[in-house]
Amino acid sequence: MRTLFRGWEMPETGILALIKRLLPVTLLFSLFLLAAGCSELSEYDSSQVRTALNDSLTTTSESWDVEMKLMQDGRSRILIDGSYAISYQRKDEKFTKIDGPVYVQLFDSLGAVETEAWSKRAIYLEQDREFELYDSVRVHSAEDRQLYTEYLKWSQDTDRITSPDFVIIITPTDSIAGEGFDGLTDLSSYTITQPRGRVIVD
Repeated sequence: MRTLFRGWEMPETGILALIKRLLPVTLLFSLFLLAAGCSELSEYDSSQVRTALNDSLTTTSESWDVEMKLMQDGRSRILIDGSYAISYQRKDEKFTKIDGPVYVQLFDSLGAVETEAWSKRAIYLEQDREFELYDSVRVHSAEDRQLYTEYLKWSQDTDRITSPDFVIIITPTDSIAGEGFDGLTDLSSYTITQPRGRVIVD
């Protein structure tokens, strides 16, 4: 026998037992809905939600057999070919990922090919005006200088190529390896921050 109300007793039947078990859950759920409906987000929380939603809004476009050309001072400066590209555009950034094989040509002021490069993938950062080459990067200049690394960045503003990674440079007369590269696009002048060795080529 269970006492439901003072002074009144009745046996706990199946229906009453079910109500007794469900009543706390139903009451708790109702209180939760009431609290959720009555409460409002603070201005800070609302701002955070808006920022997260804006950051997640991305426009994309895809293309195959890609050819990108960048102009500099009214002439073609760089041409990049890839097998596939996808461009992303958010409110504050725009970039294009290019899958390889990637092939790059840099032209001199007369329009001749100054430097060629190959890699497995690349990224063009439009706001920074930079190309980044990744994975098995190989550079070959018109003067038969070669560079090998896993990462290389070309800046359109400075017109230089740089890499913080390990690089190997081979010229007709010698070769040098080390970490931290900064040089001209034709590899005629460069600096290696941490050289590891130099070999004279016969």
